[in-house]
Amino acid sequence: MRALQHPDVEDLSLPAVLSALADPVRLRIVAELARSGGIVCGQFDVPVSMSTLSHHLKVLREAGVLRVTPQGSYRTHELRIADMERRFPGVLDSITRAIAVA
Repeated sequence: MRALQHPDVEDLSLPAVLSALADPVRLRIVAELARSGGIVCGQFDVPVSMSTLSHHLKVLREAGVLRVTPQGSYRTHELRIADMERRFPGVLDSITRAIAVA
């Protein structure tokens, strides 16, 4: 399994983060991750194909919203809560709370 690149905290861009979160499927992914703490790729409950899910996860990873960690033959996805809070205080928390209310 090849290593995936994650942007450094200093390289996170608010426009890139907000653009990644502008899609309803990606918001649903973020909501699931916020509730669970971490999910293996095939376990997301979203109404899209695996290839489309992979695309959405890539967009979120490249924006710095989530981290992908290899776990044997699987990959676990989790929100980069501490990194996001350090770079953009309150943004991810506000978004996940708004998603929960909606």
